[in-house]
Amino acid sequence: MIIHVISLFPGMVTGPLSESMGRIAQDKGLLELKPVDLRAFCPGRHAVADDAPYGGGGGMVMKAEPVLAAIRSCKQSSPSARVVYLSPAGRRLDHASVLALSKLDSLVLLCGHYEGVDQRALDLAVDEEISIGDYVLTGGETAAVVLVDAVMRQIPGVLGDPQSAVQDSFFGGLLDFPHYTRPETVEGLKVPEVLLSGDHRKIAQWRRRQALRVTRERRPDLLEDAGLTVEDRRFLGDKEGKQR
Repeated sequence: MIIHVISLFPGMVTGPLSESMGRIAQDKGLLELKPVDLRAFCPGRHAVADDAPYGGGGGMVMKAEPVLAAIRSCKQSSPSARVVYLSPAGRRLDHASVLALSKLDSLVLLCGHYEGVDQRALDLAVDEEISIGDYVLTGGETAAVVLVDAVMRQIPGVLGDPQSAVQDSFFGGLLDFPHYTRPETVEGLKVPEVLLSGDHRKIAQWRRRQALRVTRERRPDLLEDAGLTVEDRRFLGDKEGKQR
């Protein structure tokens, strides 16, 4: 997968993604991260990328022309790339949208800064706006790192163990179950006996129920679309489960 990231500060993206799974994905040739310095598309000796907003007000606005030039440059080498603007006004990034993005051959991520990007650039060249949450960041670079990290985990071959992605939170609509490793006792707290039993059926059942419990306690809104079985509903004490 090829991901172009257009930014005034591309080092904010390349730095974090040169470590851990980001480095492994690139070393394997499964992810090609192409940072694009927006200032390279800004005319003049000072490569000015922003200007004061029409209508007055505080802050500066990223100019349309360099943004359009940068996007079109990326599209020359990746003509089918989907162009995404990281914006608090975009739709919320979730597991379903991550899976959809991971199936694409290429992406262009536009990182905003200051007060945002001239709307005309968005109208002319952006396919979609995505937000990672209801808060404001200094720029879109941090959001781009989050999106790339989430997407690359779903690319086949990136993770050493394919089951790791299957067991992630939100896969199947639930939060993850608790995890334990050696030693068996830590400051008086023991590993649940079922995990030491060697009975894989019971372990799978325990993990499913723990995922249900954690989700009910912390994100009950997820249960509505989680595709619960009758057994799941019985465990949760759902009236429908009891009736069946």
